[in-house]
Amino acid sequence: MSTQPMPEQSFRSQVEAIVARIPRGRVMTYGQVATLLGHPRRARAVGFVAHYGDASIPWHRVVNRHGRVAPGYPGGMPAHRAELAAEAVEIGDDFTCDLGRYQWWPPDSR
Repeated sequence: MSTQPMPEQSFRSQVEAIVARIPRGRVMTYGQVATLLGHPRRARAVGFVAHYGDASIPWHRVVNRHGRVAPGYPGGMPAHRAELAAEAVEIGDDFTCDLGRYQWWPPDSR
């Protein structure tokens, strides 16, 4: 019987698993995802995963710490805003959403 722990999921697959759970009409921040994974200083790494990740994951539901959509999103900030608007997330002229209203936390995270 081995006493070694099972290997953990890769950081990428953990990020994808969290983002896949974000419900329609809600958002999470890159830093929030990183913090939930126990790596609060890896928000940029979450962004990297989002930029190159599985296209079937709802990456449009991830915004920065100010609620701002991503300039590097395919189609730019207007496209990111349009995808969130299609889910009834209001994005202002400054390309930000109200995190107090739209930010989602998984029920098992608190």
